[in-house]
Amino acid sequence: MIKDKLENAEPYGRLGAGVARALEFLRTTDCVTLAPGKHEIDGQRLFAVVQRYQPKPLAQAAWEAHHRYIDVQYVAQGSERIGVTSFRPDLPIAKPYDPQTDLIFFDTTGDWLMLHAGEFAILTPSDVHAPGVAPESGSGEVVKVVVKIRVDERHPATGF
Repeated sequence: MIKDKLENAEPYGRLGAGVARALEFLRTTDCVTLAPGKHEIDGQRLFAVVQRYQPKPLAQAAWEAHHRYIDVQYVAQGSERIGVTSFRPDLPIAKPYDPQTDLIFFDTTGDWLMLHAGEFAILTPSDVHAPGVAPESGSGEVVKVVVKIRVDERHPATGF
């Protein structure tokens, strides 16, 4: 997992062409004005999902991971907490993997970090995460763009 400000994103492009294109999309797009929903960048290999929502209470946190996509989660407006822990084979599964949604849910906990407007997190298939959680002090509406990058099948653990 990587967390940083979008203004510092350039070096992360070295992680691969998909990451470079995702970060370039975020740097060159007015994400706050994008309509909610899916925005194709390169078909199913690279696309953005724009979300507008009120962050959920900590008690509703859902710990998820993906097999086929890397997430670049960018908060364009507002703030949220995101839980992060590393995948381990012994993590209890709350809901089995669904290939249609590329989601598996776990019954686990982890560390919490804040994502403020202008910050992003890069989450690989080995990063179990719980996004969209309200900060302890409460929060207004969040506008978040999740750029999905198809995993490089030669490197399934990290996707790069």
